[in-house]
Amino acid sequence: MYYSVMQLGKLIRQTRKSLGVTQRDLAFTSGTGLRFIIELEKGKATCQMGKVLQVLQTLGIQQELTAPTADHRN
Repeated sequence: MYYSVMQLGKLIRQTRKSLGVTQRDLAFTSGTGLRFIIELEKGKATCQMGKVLQVLQTLGIQQELTAPTADHRN
């Protein structure tokens, strides 16, 4: 499934809230800053990928990357 940055931000926000975690707590436990979490949840397209992956891991959100097959490259 493909997620836009807005959808990814929404998923992160929903997961954080369902776990009862504040933005400040998520920032602390994922090693990022509060401003980063706020911008990420708003879907800021220029967020640093390494930090995004750390937030996903902290929340337990799993991602699956699949390389295209030869049939789909054309």
